Amino acid sequence: MDPHIRHWKVAIERFCAATDPDYREMAKMVAEIATTDIDETLRQAAAQVLPILRQAALKSADRRTKSIALRRLGIVSDALHMLSAPQFGRRGLTPKVLTQEERYRQLLGLPFGRHLAATEVHQAFKRAAKTVHPDGGGNGAAFLELAAARDALIKHH
Repeated sequence: MDPHIRHWKVAIERFCAATDPDYREMAKMVAEIATTDIDETLRQAAAQVLPILRQAALKSADRRTKSIALRRLGIVSDALHMLSAPQFGRRGLTPKVLTQEERYRQLLGLPFGRHLAATEVHQAFKRAAKTVHPDGGGNGAAFLELAAARDALIKHH
C-alpha cells in the first residue's frame, strides 16, 4: 500500500473523531489528494469534496455546512479504503479485451453473440439515452458515444 494512502486514511479518521476538527487543515490535505496521480477515482472524489471543506473552514461557517463537509469527506474515505483493501478472488487474470462491437453492445446493454434487429438496437438506445442525455443528467460526450454505438450496430447489421 502506498504510504500516502495510509497517512491520508489515518488523518481522515482522526479528523472525523475529533471534537473540534480543523477544517482548514483537512482542506489542505484534500487539495493535496486532488493533485496526486495515484488513482483517478480518488482525485475526482477529492475534487468533489474540496469546495464544501473550504466553506466549512471559514470562520462564518455554520454547523450545517460543517456537517455536510464531514459527510462528504466520507467519499474520499471510501475511495481510500477501496485502494487499500486487499483484493480477493481471481488473481493474475487479465480482463478480456472487448472488440469494438462488444463495447458498443455493452454500452447499449445488449447481449453478446447473437444477431440484433435494428429495432432492438434502437429501443436499447432510447432506454440508455434517458440517463445519458444532457437533459437527463448525463453529459454530451457520453450521449455522442452512445449515438455512435447505435449507428455502428445498426449499420453493421
